[in-house]
Amino acid sequence: MNTDATHTPQGAAFTDLILQVFRLNGQLLVEGDRLTEPLGLTSARWQVLGALQTEGRPLTVAQIGRRMGVSRQNVQRIANDLEDLGFVTFEDNPDHKRSRNIVLTPASVATLEKLDAVQGHWANVMAETMREADLRRAVEVIAMIADRCEELKTD
Repeated sequence: MNTDATHTPQGAAFTDLILQVFRLNGQLLVEGDRLTEPLGLTSARWQVLGALQTEGRPLTVAQIGRRMGVSRQNVQRIANDLEDLGFVTFEDNPDHKRSRNIVLTPASVATLEKLDAVQGHWANVMAETMREADLRRAVEVIAMIADRCEELKTD
């Protein structure tokens, strides 16, 4: 637990939570890379494909960046890699001349179906010793923190 005198009790608890989230993020990226490597992907590539899959329609680089909370430049680099690998194509965007839409290819749809099965099994194994109510509460808390970050964001 963080006992720094500059923190309120809530601030110290929040800091402890963030440190664990950072730790977990690193572990999830390693696991994601392990799960996706046999299919020619990485965690980062999977995230971009997953954003398109979840939305169910083509998105621009900027839209994906906002959904993932990462820079447009990072998404562009990954999208270019995915295009080179045949997982996405770029199409003209009728709503914006310079911001093209990223579209899933049949190869990426098939790969995402395989990943859904692999991730489903992995998630079931990971969660088998946890209570569903605890996991749902964790989702709520993380969503509250994400919303608070958005509220306090200064651009």
